[in-house]
Amino acid sequence: MQFIKATSGHIDAIAAIYCRIIDAQEQGRLTVGWQRGVYPTRQTALDALKRGDLFVCIDGGKTVAAAIINKTQVPAYEDVSWAYAAGPDEVMVLHTLVVDPLCSGRGYGTAFVAYYESYAKNNGCPVLRMDTNEKNAAARRLYARLGYREAGIVPCVFNGIKGVGLVCLEKKL
Repeated sequence: MQFIKATSGHIDAIAAIYCRIIDAQEQGRLTVGWQRGVYPTRQTALDALKRGDLFVCIDGGKTVAAAIINKTQVPAYEDVSWAYAAGPDEVMVLHTLVVDPLCSGRGYGTAFVAYYESYAKNNGCPVLRMDTNEKNAAARRLYARLGYREAGIVPCVFNGIKGVGLVCLEKKL
């Protein structure tokens, strides 16, 4: 298993993972709160690639997971009572963590979060933040198991999706 910055050669695989997750949601096998054609889309990955903050997990030569890692806190974070006060340069944020449903249950999500934590530490960010849709019970269980605290749930329009209860999570290294 290897974690690297994504290249343009990973975009098709990432977009396919987004589609498989939304397919599974539409079939009732997952609940993540995403909307096809709204978020996430191929453009989500392309924008992150352009910014240089898109990462992938490669296993056996295949892209099995992806995420965006940066210091960008979404506007809804301003409405959260964070337990760990930190300046913008001390916070690393994990966005849009996805694991290919064809590879679920193999520990890729846990491994990606461990990579994110290591990346934050190596970049001088002792405070970790992330969010997920209130509907995404599987992600909430994973993050709780990995030591993340739910700091609040903010009602908002998130990346074009109306009526989202955005669960904001944090952890201090």
